Amino acid sequence: MTWTFGSDLTAFLAAARPAVAARPVANTLLLTVSEALERRGPHAFGEEDPFYGWWTGPDGTVAGALLCTPPRPLLTGALPPEAVRDLASALGTEPALRGIRGFNGRRRDVAALTAAWGRPVVTEHQRLYRLDALVAPSPRPSGRVRAAVAADIPLLSAWLEAFHVEVDPPGSVSEAWVRDRLTHEGLLLWEDAGDPVSLAGFTRPASGTVRVGPVYTPPGARGRGYAAAVTYAASGAAYASGASEVLLFTDLANPTSNGVYLRIGYVPVEDRAVALAR
Repeated sequence: MTWTFGSDLTAFLAAARPAVAARPVANTLLLTVSEALERRGPHAFGEEDPFYGWWTGPDGTVAGALLCTPPRPLLTGALPPEAVRDLASALGTEPALRGIRGFNGRRRDVAALTAAWGRPVVTEHQRLYRLDALVAPSPRPSGRVRAAVAADIPLLSAWLEAFHVEVDPPGSVSEAWVRDRLTHEGLLLWEDAGDPVSLAGFTRPASGTVRVGPVYTPPGARGRGYAAAVTYAASGAAYASGASEVLLFTDLANPTSNGVYLRIGYVPVEDRAVALAR
C-alpha cells in the first residue's frame, strides 16, 4: 500500500482516472479540476505548479487520488481509511507535501490529516448535495434568466471577486476563468427590470457530473428569491448540458443557502471540510 506523487498530469490521469471516475459524485472536485488542467494547461488555477498523487492498495489497484493547485489546499476525493492513514504518515516525510497550506476533503479524512499535520487550522464545514428532483422556487421572483456574454465580463469579474472575498478561499478569480465559463454558457444571470441581480454558474460535464456554483447575489438584492431562481435555472441548464448527476457544495454555516437548495430539490450526500493553516 503506497502513495505515488508527481507533477505529470498525464501520468496521474493514466493511473488514477479510472478509480476517480468510478465514484464521480464523491470525486466531483477531482474530476472538474483535473479536466480544467488537462484542457487549459497546468496554470489554469494560478502561477504555481500543481502536483498529483494516487494510492495503490494491497491488490495493486489504484483506489484513491489527490491533487493540489497551490495556493489552494490539498484536494482529496473518496479515499479508503488505509489511504488516509498512509497520507497522514507521509506528511512529515514526503517532499511534495511540505509546502501544502491545508486540506479539502471528507470531514473525517480532514480531521485525521490535520491531527497528523500538527498545525493550527481554520476549518470550514461544507455539505455536498446532489439534485434529486428539480422543484421550481415558489413564489417565483420577478425577472428572467439569461446566459452571460462577453459584454458582462466586467460585472461578472466584480461580482466573482466580491464572492471570493466573502467566502475567503485562497487563490483569486481570473478573467481567463470567466471567459472559459462563457465558452459553454456556464454563467447565468437573473435580471429584474433589465438589471442583473444574481449569478449562478456550472461546470462542464465530467464523467456524467456537473457541479453548480458559484452562486452570488449582491448584498442589496438579497432576500428576494433571486438566488433560488438563478440556481434553479442553472440546475436545469446543467442537466441540458448532458449531466446525469447535478451537484453543488454549501457552507454549513449558512443556513439560508442550505435551505434554498433543499427547497428546489437537492439532497445531502456527504459532509466535507476545508482546513487552512492560520
